[in-house]
Amino acid sequence: MSDKIKHECGIALVRLKKPLQFYKDKYGTAFYGINKMYLLMEKQHNRGQDGAGLASVKFNVEPGTRYVSRIRSNQPQPIQDIFAQINQRINGVFEVNPDKKDDVNWQEENMPYIGNLFLGHVRYGTFGKNSIENVHPFLRQSNWKHKNLIVAGNFNMTNSNKILEELIELGQHPKEFTDTVTVMEKIGHFLEDEVGKLYQKAKKEGLSKREASPFIEENLSLKKVLKRSSKNWDGGYAMAGLVGHGDAFVFRDPSGIRPTYFYEDDEVVVVASERPVIQTVFNVKIEDVQELERGHALIIKKSGKTSIKKIKEPLENKACSFERIYFSRGSDADIYEERKNLGKYVFPQILESINSDVSNTVFSYIPNTAETSFYGMTEAAEDILNQQKTAKILQGGGKLSAARVTEILSERPRFEKIAIKDAKLRTFIADDNSRDDLVEHVYDITYGVVKPTDNLVIIDDSIVRGTTLKKSIIKILDRLKPKKIVVVSSAPQIRYPDCYGIDMARIDAFIAFKAALALLKETNQYQIVDEVYKKCKEQQSKDDTEIINYVKGIYAPFSAEEISSKIAQMLKTDDINAEVEVIYQTIEGLHKACPKNLGDWYFTGDYPTPGGMRVVNQAFINFYEGNDKRAY
Repeated sequence: MSDKIKHECGIALVRLKKPLQFYKDKYGTAFYGINKMYLLMEKQHNRGQDGAGLASVKFNVEPGTRYVSRIRSNQPQPIQDIFAQINQRINGVFEVNPDKKDDVNWQEENMPYIGNLFLGHVRYGTFGKNSIENVHPFLRQSNWKHKNLIVAGNFNMTNSNKILEELIELGQHPKEFTDTVTVMEKIGHFLEDEVGKLYQKAKKEGLSKREASPFIEENLSLKKVLKRSSKNWDGGYAMAGLVGHGDAFVFRDPSGIRPTYFYEDDEVVVVASERPVIQTVFNVKIEDVQELERGHALIIKKSGKTSIKKIKEPLENKACSFERIYFSRGSDADIYEERKNLGKYVFPQILESINSDVSNTVFSYIPNTAETSFYGMTEAAEDILNQQKTAKILQGGGKLSAARVTEILSERPRFEKIAIKDAKLRTFIADDNSRDDLVEHVYDITYGVVKPTDNLVIIDDSIVRGTTLKKSIIKILDRLKPKKIVVVSSAPQIRYPDCYGIDMARIDAFIAFKAALALLKETNQYQIVDEVYKKCKEQQSKDDTEIINYVKGIYAPFSAEEISSKIAQMLKTDDINAEVEVIYQTIEGLHKACPKNLGDWYFTGDYPTPGGMRVVNQAFINFYEGNDKRAY
């Protein structure tokens, strides 16, 4: 993705089902859980670089002993930072107590971060500053074990205002207004309420206050807590939580927007945002890793018993397609194939653009994350060239010389590594003009492989804002002096903001939106902008169930091809000599390539929740009124 947009967050949870001595005996260390958490988080580093955090819970310690540990970092390398601090703490304890290195019981009682239950988080901030207070996991403390709550997640709520109002109605006074805090406080309120009811029940059964605690732990229903707390949530979420006495949950939104995978055997329960992460860290088969059903929660009791409970009625599957296009690691077997197909299915448009002249076309990709879709494009190019070679031989009617047949068969599509990012280059000059000059040199290019008679086809994951293309990449590619530059997006046109975890909140930043506005002006239809604004304003006071995405009206007068053509005009500056064309994946091609991830609201405007419809209209209102604030 040449224009960087922030990724989604990632979660990791490990529940050790055996006593710590088991892991010491089998794997040589009581730090088995910590080691696995490090790997799970590092393997999901692609999902978060703004911050990272880890929390652990001990089960078998005496009162007066710390049983919850938490560490967070917003340093440039946050995962490395938190585990370096953990190692420092552990090594410091061993320096003072060298005779305790093999005493697992003593370690469990006295050392931080050694526990039975772990929750980790890697963060890309989509709301709020990157302060340490915004880094997960969040902790809600109490002297009652079962009222302690640790929460982390990959989510955005579209109706945080409403959730905040509900908390106030419940008598709370939240100290912050972020969706993480409001969600945690909502869960925390109903957790306390459920604990209170169980305590009263224990009293009626004649149990003492001390005896009530194990009774509460055994009978606490996280299903009830989640049902009550999530009643009015609107958003995409993969929410994980730990309760101080040892229960845990992972809860996925009813549209399945945010991904969640889990694995369980007789030693461990593990959850992560990506399937291959679990496969790699625990060396398990793909079929052993399950996807959590939408609207359901994986609940792990302190006893180690696990269950899948329906919390909210599942809605139509709208799993995020951007996960497949870009965010998740491409090492997943299905994602790898899907990304190849994205390159394959966009090729017919490429072929039309180059007039089927595969021989005089150089194919490449930028950035490196587009490499897999490039492979799909190359396979399609090879298939077409093979068809062309077959036709040439058949046209010869058996009269071609052996040399001519050899010449035809030796033709190959021209696949080259054209652009290489210079990771050492830093745009450190503050002056805008100087920075633009430096940006033009972020990529090195390969000279001598493109001829003036060649088309140059470059495939990208997606084109969001077009800024890097205009200021840097197209200018760099034009130095090779091709007759035509074809920029291909393996994703469709991004037209609408995301509000479920990807940092794409402003509609006026999208090159497709700018192109549609330009076309409205050129065709004397700009009054549509005023009409859409009026409709969006009129429904601000309506109930969420009545909200319609009126912003679709901005794009309605034009075909996708017309908007792509306008984008190409906007990206080509006066100093570019080559012809420039921009091609986007079709919606049909996307659905064909990613049949199980049909969440496409950023492309189609078909939001899976009412809150999404409200957000897109508010984003347009903000644009129209010149307001820079976020729409959610």
